[in-house]
Amino acid sequence: MQIDLRTVSIKPLRHTFDNVARRIGADKPASRYQEGTLDMQQTANFHYRPTWAPEYDIYDASRTAIKMADWYAFKDPRQFYYGAYCLARAKQQETAEANFDFVENRGLAGTLPESVRDTVLKLLVPLRHVAWGSNMNNASVCAYSYGTGFSQPHIYHSMDQLGIAQYITRVGLLLGDVQTLDEGKRAWMEDDAWQGLRRFVEDSFVLQDPFELFVVQNVVLDGLLYPLVYETIIDDVLSSQGGTPVAMLTQFMTDWFTETKKWADATVKIAAAESAENKAILGKWLTDWRDRAAAALLPVARIALGDRTDEVMGEVVQQFNARMAKAGVAI
Repeated sequence: MQIDLRTVSIKPLRHTFDNVARRIGADKPASRYQEGTLDMQQTANFHYRPTWAPEYDIYDASRTAIKMADWYAFKDPRQFYYGAYCLARAKQQETAEANFDFVENRGLAGTLPESVRDTVLKLLVPLRHVAWGSNMNNASVCAYSYGTGFSQPHIYHSMDQLGIAQYITRVGLLLGDVQTLDEGKRAWMEDDAWQGLRRFVEDSFVLQDPFELFVVQNVVLDGLLYPLVYETIIDDVLSSQGGTPVAMLTQFMTDWFTETKKWADATVKIAAAESAENKAILGKWLTDWRDRAAAALLPVARIALGDRTDEVMGEVVQQFNARMAKAGVAI
């Protein structure tokens, strides 16, 4: 018996789902990100309006002052859908775990100068409450915003911030003990240095506009806090004083911010380019909340920076202004 093998090319009848094909063309294969994002949100056949807000549909674009002709104009430059997000974070978690193991196994925490250890604990531990606030805020944006392209990244952001709160907790336990966490909570609730930032976070909880909440939390607060605390104080100032192990323990936060600010900037840029009205609204939000955040972070930064606080805070604000100008909003 003779068997002849040959290759047969089978042309697919369709490359993707109809909702995706309507946007990218029927003859073009779609990426996993496109299939997991484009027109995924339900727009019809709702049973009832929300009983807690009957003036809105369950998914309602009128919840925000920002107006878009197409809410799927927002694209995540990271191309994150659930699978890609999990793979990226799993790889980063492996790196973070390796860093913690390295510091613990070699006793590097014990080599920290006492002054650096005290500064790190006073500065870092209360910030786990800020990360928890961000977790809540991003979940809220995901729940009440419109369009999967805009809402989807926020639930990933929410879980990232929960992880950051847990990493801060581990740093507190590694450099201190359980009482260190209790002291961090007491400082967050009572110390004068933290009350401005605490008020900022708690005021953000009651914002009703999901796009404004995105601006307040992910653009403004993170845009000032992460360059100030992780990139400047920990990676620069404290590392020069013998605090390099702390920079290893917080590497996830530094890398995470470098990645996520690309998404935040792209989102602001798309919204601002949509209309002059959007740009004006974004400019007002960014200016007002930037000033509040900078004032709230000033006494926190003074814990580590002392007399240099005003100078460093001014530099961080200037860098933030340049970021927003590049994104199309001058503030």
